[in-house]
Amino acid sequence: MGSNDLPSSERRVVKGVCPHDCPDTCGLDITVENGTATAVRGSAMPFTEGTLCTKVARYLERTYAPERVLHPMVRVGPKGTGAQWRRISWDEALDTIAARFKAIAAEDPQGILPYSYAGTMGLLNYSGMDRRFFHHLGASKLERTICSSAGKAGIALTLGGGVGMDPERVVDSKLILIWGSNPIVSNLHFWSRCQEAKRRGAKLVIIDPWRNETARKCHQWIGIMPGTDAALALAMMHVIVAEGLHDQDYLDRHTLGWEAFGERLAQWTPARAAAICGVEEDVIVALAREYATTRPAAIRINYGLQRHYGGGMAVRTLAVLPAVTGAWRDPAGGLLLSTSGFYGANHAALERPDLLRGNPRAINMCAIGDALLGADPPIKALYVYNSNPVAVAPDSSKVVQGFSRPDLFTVVHDLFLTDTTDYADMVLPATSQLEHFDVHVSYGHLYVQANSPAIAPVGEAKPNTEVFRLLAARMGFTEPALFEDDETMARQALASDNPRMKGIDWDSLKQAGWKRLAVPEVWAPFAQGGFPTPSGKCEIWSDRAAAMGLDPLPDYTPPIENPLSNPALAARYPLAFLSPPSRNFLNSSFANLPVALESAREPHLEIHTDDAAARGIADGDPVRVYNDRGSFSLRAKVGASVRRGVVVAPSIWWRKLAPDGKNANEVTSQVLTDMGAAATLYDCLVEVAPV
Repeated sequence: MGSNDLPSSERRVVKGVCPHDCPDTCGLDITVENGTATAVRGSAMPFTEGTLCTKVARYLERTYAPERVLHPMVRVGPKGTGAQWRRISWDEALDTIAARFKAIAAEDPQGILPYSYAGTMGLLNYSGMDRRFFHHLGASKLERTICSSAGKAGIALTLGGGVGMDPERVVDSKLILIWGSNPIVSNLHFWSRCQEAKRRGAKLVIIDPWRNETARKCHQWIGIMPGTDAALALAMMHVIVAEGLHDQDYLDRHTLGWEAFGERLAQWTPARAAAICGVEEDVIVALAREYATTRPAAIRINYGLQRHYGGGMAVRTLAVLPAVTGAWRDPAGGLLLSTSGFYGANHAALERPDLLRGNPRAINMCAIGDALLGADPPIKALYVYNSNPVAVAPDSSKVVQGFSRPDLFTVVHDLFLTDTTDYADMVLPATSQLEHFDVHVSYGHLYVQANSPAIAPVGEAKPNTEVFRLLAARMGFTEPALFEDDETMARQALASDNPRMKGIDWDSLKQAGWKRLAVPEVWAPFAQGGFPTPSGKCEIWSDRAAAMGLDPLPDYTPPIENPLSNPALAARYPLAFLSPPSRNFLNSSFANLPVALESAREPHLEIHTDDAAARGIADGDPVRVYNDRGSFSLRAKVGASVRRGVVVAPSIWWRKLAPDGKNANEVTSQVLTDMGAAATLYDCLVEVAPV
């Protein structure tokens, strides 16, 4: 029914949305009895189809976890020592924060830095009142790039934005290439459609260095070396053109720069790519032929393949493939990285960039370790929300060193005492998704959804939006936009002139729970071109790339830490290291819950039998993973789940819950990608030794 006005003694069902960083953005039905949530189920929202992942199906265990932070607290004792806290009132907390912020801002507001990401993906609590507050304050801006910005930048150059095929149509595909993705873990409802396509006769091929859960359910696994995806795509296109399997009509009508690109493709023989990718030449040829001759053919890429130095170029290059074969002509053909570019939420009205004071510097969140240790002017106060940087940011030793600074004033607003709260001066209790309003778009389907609060906040928890309103008042700010309520902000976010948002308003959305964008039910968005690029075409040649100082044509940009591109480093650290999500974690969310820890058991490293034997490692042995940045320990899992030369540590473990108090980011780098200034978490060479 979705109403929160019914008496608490009555049983009701409230419409909600999963807020976590996953493309599925599932609709939720929350059953409430006597003011207590008693069940969370998947709603009838068409993409969710009534099912949830194992994490969110047990969401009440997170909402009512005994470990939740229930009150504001200040640290007692030195930083990094864990749970030594004194309870305080909200008034004391807000007064203290405001006093510190005022003193720093009087000297230079750039000394204050917000740090947040996708702990919640709701528009209001991800990027609403917080942006308004920090804009008005004149604080340093945060470049939020840790996850996906390289891929977004790459696909924007080729296709014009985060656009692609409608994922609901993949059920009709006859060939599905799952490229750098593990949808069983990270895109469950796309995977269920792949399974339906498989039952109808489709072939599923996965391209990934790791033989993950999804790979074990596909017809074929192609285990390439990390960061070499663009080389494989270029060789596929070489074969397609050389054998006359390309769609010249589509290329002539709907692409820009094909002739120049054709000259480059001539250089990308399967033999050249095979040497780079570590894949047999005949496998590349067969894949190219199969992709070009099967209709409809879909490619699902994900953000794993862009977490290396050449990640932006990799996505840019892969995005050309459907134009070469004309796969865009079919509703069940094409390519998908993200659907976010199809939405038209009014971010300017929500975030109010017009409130920005001055021209404050930008700090990249991937380099927070270096920033805390060496930014000029120095960062004096850090306000952390929707993130757990001590666990998730790369180059952990520097991150911990920076957070340990005794002169750094750190506030963390969270549901739990995370790794980051161990270094905080103050912790504030945050609401879960069941306790606040929000509005959601998606990067994995085409539905806008409303989240209504199902229960009163647990303890003294408050949502991000409310805390920033209260802080604005304590700071003495008078700008009216800093005090607008959540539903007003939701209406502003949905007030869009984008034709695909037609008919979507807050009041009707709150009542219905969800609404599909105003696009056809069976939709091939680029069958006749019409890409959201400056030319309206698939831009194989990009003037925008050239203006940025980048190669205007797609190509292969190798990882920095790679045996071929950096043989000297590989001589010392010969194994490529990956740290993809563990099945029951979601980055660091859920990673503290008993059910997730029980499932994961302990940190482990998957290593090929041959690589293990060469190091005297047996299955189950404790091992140390190390490079020049640091080291951490875990248990070896020996077998054939990864290709030779690659090791995989499913992640990300909270440091305090790992046996040695460290996690995978001890060895990852703060180096940024070729475009999008994103993290290079999978551009990492290590050595492994028995403990």
